[in-house]
Amino acid sequence: MTAQPDNNHSGGDDNKKVVTRLMFIVIGMFAFGFALVPIYDVFCDITGLNGKTQGQVSFSEQPKVDMTREVHIQFVASLNESMPWEFHPMTKTVTVHPGESMKIEYLARNMTDHAIIGNAVPSVAPGLAAPYFQKTECFCFTEQKLEAGEEKRMPVVFVVDPELPEDVETLTLSYTFFIKPGSETITTSALHP
Repeated sequence: MTAQPDNNHSGGDDNKKVVTRLMFIVIGMFAFGFALVPIYDVFCDITGLNGKTQGQVSFSEQPKVDMTREVHIQFVASLNESMPWEFHPMTKTVTVHPGESMKIEYLARNMTDHAIIGNAVPSVAPGLAAPYFQKTECFCFTEQKLEAGEEKRMPVVFVVDPELPEDVETLTLSYTFFIKPGSETITTSALHP
């Protein structure tokens, strides 16, 4: 009988190489996933896509109101699935003339027995109209802390830029509230020493 060469050892080395390569691929994909968020934010800021609104604006002089046009604004509210608040607009729709300043309010209520800090993320649809929706005051500019059971009115003051394309007659402003990571734990421990 002839002895067969032992190939198990080299097969084990091949398996280790494959596993090592796969681990590097998984780590690379994980890192790429984290890098995508800031890349996406920069892309949206540059192009105005996905309805991301710009930060707070201030006018050196109030824009001229275009009384010949009307734009209908719809207001929407949503919560991240882990956010235990009630949240809705006090006004569902308004009609404005481009260049006219308008104030509306949202209402938020903490439904828990402990304080929670939330962050609101705004979005405007259609996305290409987002640069023309300019907020001068908004609860989304800062974190919002609601104590246990607290209810708060949150104002938004905005102007629709008169340069908004003529074919856009309706805009939708939506906010989604998220729990600030770690805030629920911190505030709970602060309330219960």
